[in-house]
Parts: sequence; C-alpha cells; structure tokens
Amino acid sequence: MYGYHAPLREMRFVLREVAGLDDVSRLPGYEDSADLSEPILEEAATFASEILDPLNQRGDREGCSWNGGTVTMPSGFKDAYARFAAAGWIGLPVAPEYGGQGLPALLLAPTLEMWNAANIGFANGPLLNQGAIEAIEIAGSNDQKQRFIPRLVDGTWMGTMCLTEPQAGSDLAQVRTRAVPDRDHYRLSGQKIFITFGEHDMAENIIHLVLARLPDAPEGTKGISLFIVPKFLIGEDDSLGPRNDVVCAGIEHKMGLNANPTCTMNYGERGGALAYLLGEPHQGLKYMFVMMNAARFSVGVQGMAVADRAYHSALQYAKERVQFRRIIEHPDVRRMLMDMKSRVEAMRALAYTTAASIDFSRRDPDPGARARHRSFVDLLIPIVKGWCTESAIDIASTAMQVFGGVGYVEETGIAQQYRDVRVSAIYEGTTGIQAADLVGRKIASDGGETAAAAIGRMRDDAGALSVAPLARALLASIDLLEKATRFVADQAREDIASALACSVPYLMLWGTVAGGWQLGRAAGAAASKAETGDAESEFYAAKVATAKYYASHVLSRTAALAHEIVVGSGDVMALSEQQLDLDRKNAALT
Repeated sequence: MYGYHAPLREMRFVLREVAGLDDVSRLPGYEDSADLSEPILEEAATFASEILDPLNQRGDREGCSWNGGTVTMPSGFKDAYARFAAAGWIGLPVAPEYGGQGLPALLLAPTLEMWNAANIGFANGPLLNQGAIEAIEIAGSNDQKQRFIPRLVDGTWMGTMCLTEPQAGSDLAQVRTRAVPDRDHYRLSGQKIFITFGEHDMAENIIHLVLARLPDAPEGTKGISLFIVPKFLIGEDDSLGPRNDVVCAGIEHKMGLNANPTCTMNYGERGGALAYLLGEPHQGLKYMFVMMNAARFSVGVQGMAVADRAYHSALQYAKERVQFRRIIEHPDVRRMLMDMKSRVEAMRALAYTTAASIDFSRRDPDPGARARHRSFVDLLIPIVKGWCTESAIDIASTAMQVFGGVGYVEETGIAQQYRDVRVSAIYEGTTGIQAADLVGRKIASDGGETAAAAIGRMRDDAGALSVAPLARALLASIDLLEKATRFVADQAREDIASALACSVPYLMLWGTVAGGWQLGRAAGAAASKAETGDAESEFYAAKVATAKYYASHVLSRTAALAHEIVVGSGDVMALSEQQLDLDRKNAALT
C-alpha cells in the first residue's frame, strides 16, 4: 500500500493564487491567516502522514466491534484522537471564546483534505464535531454554548447528527421520534439509524443532536424540533453522571469505511432519554441544515481527498510497474493519469474557492458583499458535494484500472480507497437530493438569478484568459450551461417534476464547467510564470498543460450533458411503472 504524502505545493498554489488567501486575510478577524498558513499546512501534513495514515489499512482490516451496546474502535484510533484533539485541530475554525483558533474556512479546507486522504474512517468523527459546534453556536442558549462547545472543541466530547429513521429515510417529514416535556428538560424516545460515530470509545461523552417531535407539533417538516441528548448525564458542575437512556443496538456491516461505526441508536427504552431543546420549538430542521450544509461541504472535500490519494497511488504504481516497459509510458495509462490529475485539481480549486466565499459571507464588512457570497455558497455547496463525490468514485475506479488485476487485491490499498469513497455520494444527501436542492431551492427560488451571476463571473474570467484553446473551450461550455440553466429555470416554473428529471446531469454540468472555470483561473495565474525558466517554471507549465487537457477531454463532455438536460428530460418518465417491469409481467403470464 502506498503511503499518503500531502500535495503541499499544490495546496499552497490553490490557496494563494486561486482561492485568494491574501484577500481572506484582510477580512476582520482573519488578519493572521496568511502568516499561519505555512505552519498549519506543515503540521497537518506531518500528522496526516505519521499518525493517521499508518492506521488507515489497520482500521479497515480490524473494523469496529459491537458488544452489548458498546463499540470499540480499531487499535490506535483512541490514542490518535487524543493526540488530534490535544493539537487543537478540532477548534481550527471555532471562535477563541470557546477555546478555538478562529481561523477561516479556507484554512480548514486543506486540513480536511489531509485528514480524509490519510484516513477517511477516522476523519468522519471530528468532522461531526464541526457541525455540532456550529449548530449549538447558532441556536443554543448561552448556558448550552458554554457547557457544550468548549468540550466539543477540546475533544473531551464528540458530536453526532441524528436524522434518519427506519421508516423515513431521507423523508424527514416522516420522523416519529418524540420528546415530552419534563420539568426543565424533555424525555425523548425513538430510533435513529445510520448514525455515524453514534457510539465509540474515543471520547468521554457523546453529544447527540436529535430531530424529534413535541406533543403539539404540526405534521410535516414544520413540526420537527432539535434536541441535545448526551450519552452520559451531565451534573451542575459539568461532571459526568450515569448513562442516559441511550443505547447502540448494533452497527452496520458495510462495503467500506470499516473504521467508522455506523450505528442504530435506541432512545428511551427505559422511560425516555433526558434531552434539552436546542433553539426554538419546531425549528429543528432549520438548525439541522446548518450541520448538514457544513457536512455536505466537508464530504465534497472528502471525495476530492480520496480521489487525490487514489490518483497518487496509481501514479506511483505506474512509475514502478514494468510491462514491456514502465506502464506510465503507455499512452492509455497516461490518459487515465491526466484525466484523474486534471479533475482532482479542478475539484480542489472549486472547493477551496467555495471555502473562501464562506469566509467572505461571514466577515466581509459590506453587507451586500456578504449576501452575494452567501448566495454563491448556497449555490455551490450541492455542486461541491455532488460533483466532487461522483467524480471521486469514478477517479478511484480509474485508479484501480491503472493497477490492473492487482488493484482488485486488497493488499495494494486501492480497493479500500474505492470502497471507502463509494458512500460519499450517498450520505449527507444522495446526489439526487443534492441535485433536487440545486434545482428546486437554488434555481427555482430566484428564477436562476444567482446562477446567472455566477455564470457571468465565469464568462468574464474566461474572456480574459491568455491561453486561447482553454478560453474557447471554456466559453463554449459556459454557453451550454447558461442555456441549460434557462431551460431548467423555465421548467421549474411550469413543471418541477420535469425540471427534476435531469437534475443530476444538470448538477454534473455545473460541476464540470465550474471546475473548468477554476482550472482556467489557475492557468491564467500560471501562464506568465511558466516561461521564466526558474525552478518553479516546470510546476507552472504543468498547470497550463493540465488545464488544456481538461478543456479538450473533460469540458468536451458538457455538450452531451447539456443535450441530455434540454432534449432528454421528457424521456425520463416516458415508461409507466408496469412497462419498466414487463419481463416479470410476461413471466407471470406464462
């Protein structure tokens, strides 16, 4: 198995020359970010390669074990988490008043990439802390903020996000978990499934954020509230008391992510789990969306991270493996490597640029600028999540193809990367849910105005490109995206089902074009430096060549996606349910 080494030179380039770290560092409260970026990158890379990566394959082999309601993590994970927390990594973006470092999302992005590339099973635990902290900070009382956030930051406690129920799946309107008032708290009962890190032995306490209904709750999603449910009861002095009425009924046996416990959680089997209302009654889904949006962005970065590791694993193997000659000299292998490299770099640039906009949406002194960045982030999050994860699955599969037959053997490690990343397009909302969000909430809500503004930015940047072949290909793809966006916006007004029929191809079109936009910006930044002949010129020349490959091989796919959206949406529902299953019907007749 090939070890993980963070692509620090690439990260520095994207942070500074594409995503605009210097601009983010001029925002109020982020003034030290540029100076701190180098030690953060170096320390994170060391932790990822020396602490997390050695546990990656071991965690996959050992998995998590369930015994009578308790879950034991693979060997080494508990100690690694203690070291991770002690180093302050959980609190990177959290306000100093809660023990965090108050750094921008743009610096969080590369650390998330490193944790997930080195050990995705481990990384999902701290990832959930970020969402829980943000939800409590936004919706919690002062007492809740002071009680829970510092301990989530220092890693003493860990958070979860508990939405899904057996009968509900992604349809949260069907949530049946109940919370009944009991003096100054509530008694909560119900069952949640697919709860990541719902039970484990890495932290002293687990803080579950649980969606449930109050007795007077209206039907549907408007009747859902959000509750804090600790694994162990918490005394007035914040000491831990007896176990709450919360039990892990079992863990799933999955295709991948074996080091990540996915739990069935039962609440209230002995009269009701003690719970605290978070925020206002019946507003739980609004607060949970804070966690979900943070998680969706992080999962997009997660997909990109594993894709990058898969690419570098395939690259190392291609340089070593000899079949007639080293396989890296075979044209088709070179094509696969170029395809993976260009798409990973496009994903990274898009994710980091989105992170920078998150920072501007929070800290820009101009309210109008904050609003514009917030709209841009809302538009981009389903694209980052959906496009990056779908692309990552394809890239991991391509990497396995480079390995050939030995890639299908577990010892090489590439099979684990494929197995682990496959779920990224499913959890935190499937690609179809991301696409429905993009079309139904982002495009339909404002008639495509935010999308049109983003497309305008793309066109301006593409028009200024000095790399002519890239500029032509990018402008042509932007035209296709604009046409498809007008079509989707019109369809959404007339018949939302028709607009949703090809919403996933539309999301993939957006990601492909936006990725090309970011590679164009990267090539523009690199073009003049590629001719200098100094030690860095080779790096910058590679940027331009990679962007040109993306233009001719990846952007060329946008024509097919646009045709599928504009011409083919009516064909999706053309068959009746019976016609979809004619073979079974005919078999019954005979």
